[in-house]
Amino acid sequence: MVGAENVLVDDAERLARATGLSYLDLLRRRSPSADFPVPDAVVLPADPEEVQAVLDVCVRLDVGVVPFGGGTSVVGGVAALRGEKASVIALDLVRLDALVSVDAESRIAVLQAGVRGPEAERLLGEHGLTLGHVPQSFERATIGGFAATRSAGQASSGYGRFEDMVTGVRLATPRGAWKLGVAPASAAGPDLRQLAIGSEGTLGVITEVALRVRPVPPVRRYEGYALPGWAAGAEAVRDLAQHHALADVTRLSDGDETEVSLALNAGLKTAVLRRYLAARGVRRPCFLIVGWEGTAHDVALRRRETTRRLKASGAVRVGKALGESWRHGRFAGPRQRDALLDRGVCVETLETATYWSNVDELRDDVRAALTASLGRAIVMCHISHAYETGASLYFTVLTARDEADPVGQWQRAKAAACEAITGLGTISHHHAVGVDHAPYLSAEIGALGVEVLRAAKSAVDPTGILNPGKLI
Repeated sequence: MVGAENVLVDDAERLARATGLSYLDLLRRRSPSADFPVPDAVVLPADPEEVQAVLDVCVRLDVGVVPFGGGTSVVGGVAALRGEKASVIALDLVRLDALVSVDAESRIAVLQAGVRGPEAERLLGEHGLTLGHVPQSFERATIGGFAATRSAGQASSGYGRFEDMVTGVRLATPRGAWKLGVAPASAAGPDLRQLAIGSEGTLGVITEVALRVRPVPPVRRYEGYALPGWAAGAEAVRDLAQHHALADVTRLSDGDETEVSLALNAGLKTAVLRRYLAARGVRRPCFLIVGWEGTAHDVALRRRETTRRLKASGAVRVGKALGESWRHGRFAGPRQRDALLDRGVCVETLETATYWSNVDELRDDVRAALTASLGRAIVMCHISHAYETGASLYFTVLTARDEADPVGQWQRAKAAACEAITGLGTISHHHAVGVDHAPYLSAEIGALGVEVLRAAKSAVDPTGILNPGKLI
């Protein structure tokens, strides 16, 4: 169906698509004795029609199919599980790399699923347009992956989450092609686009996504503020959200994350900055990064309201250097993690979201659960995305690796954190469900909700070949 050169069976190619990029995935890749599932082959279709043809063959032969984009899942979303199937392939969409069309009048662009974040911006930039979707996985993740996991970019307060950008989606399913989205809004029953988005490859293979795009912003301004403690910082962000004064990027670090930032940021004159903040009553600072993108007039107008409210909240302006330092280093986390792994550190992240009335309790409970499980550890937290009704909390954990049982060490800690989250917040704000969060999904959507998802899967994938073991 795709040509012999696009069916890969050697060990290196299969191993390269066997896992995502979680801490446990990286541990397994580093261990010569690790035992984890590997696809039996990697298949690289060239277009949506070939994707459909491959699925047709896999249905006939009862072969499991794991859709593979950038491979950046940190929840087991691309693990080569085969479930009850005798064999499984990784369906790598890297060759679906085209900008299909641009409707400049409607500001809609159609991109194939395999286009990576930087390439999407380059292709759209040739038309003076941008998607504005920049998660930390931006350098590797793909358009199809963004859609399949309901991704949230760092500038989502301005551009929206990825599902807010999707105007249409095309999927290949075991039952045939499926296209959704014909108008900017519709009352023609439940919005099935939202069922396809976030389905994590279990209801179909996303091949094309129609997206709302915007003109490339001529001005980008990022700067930093310091607030006197977490409570004051969270209250300031809530005030911005509920008065519609959020910057496009609004990111609040707690005290521990701020201290690590100060220790690592050679560009800041730390001693001078501490004296400057202390003189203004901020001795235990929490850094706030804010950034605006748009025309000069638009940025100036929105910045004026944001900074006015921040000043009233007791924020102290640190300046553009802090904001620009964050902007230029925001993709460095994965590379720093590799360096820490080399030095025997267990380093991982997890995230959730809740309503404002639960933010402090949720943060405290997750921190306590992680500390109780791991013992001596650094547990950092930041508000990564803010809404009128609540916020996302993103945790970064560092502790000495238990060399005797490194996998069990993190599995126990993650389970403790998930138990702390359950009932207070969502099990995932933007990392998705995959394998890791599947045990907690029923508590969030109810047993009936799980049955609804199973019914949808049965309708489009009656023999269960799509991404076995994920989501449901």
